[in-house]
Amino acid sequence: MTIQFGYNKKQVLDGLRGHFFSRPEIRFLFIMINVFAIISAILFWLKQIQPQPFLLFSILWFFLWLTIRRLLPLSIYKRNATFHDTFTLTMEERGILLETKKGSQRWNWENFSAFKETAYFFHLYFDSRSFFLIPKDSFRDITEIQAARHLLKEHIKG
Repeated sequence: MTIQFGYNKKQVLDGLRGHFFSRPEIRFLFIMINVFAIISAILFWLKQIQPQPFLLFSILWFFLWLTIRRLLPLSIYKRNATFHDTFTLTMEERGILLETKKGSQRWNWENFSAFKETAYFFHLYFDSRSFFLIPKDSFRDITEIQAARHLLKEHIKG
């Protein structure tokens, strides 16, 4: 199966957000800041603490959300030339062949540690931090998406 694609900025930013929020350390950080914000709100409401701790955790939560939701995905999108290129991708029993005007790269299925499907992409992970996005809207129809999904599930264990 061969597809051609480029990246849509809005979809890429959404895909990167999904990646960051799926990271255990980011989820843990969000949970801890939310717990402390709730505790400080309760203690403030009970007049056990001054307004500063409540304000501090509210500001921390806002900046963390802003950084992970907006700034981090945008900075990665701007820095990475990959998102501004056009690709031809061939998925076959041996692996994946990715071609651009600049050259080509072949990956065997063993090179991938996991894959994840989101609304706009198939995320193919090499390790926990590096991955490649395949836009689902580059497939002709739902049948091709299902065939790709089946191929990925069959060959990538993780």
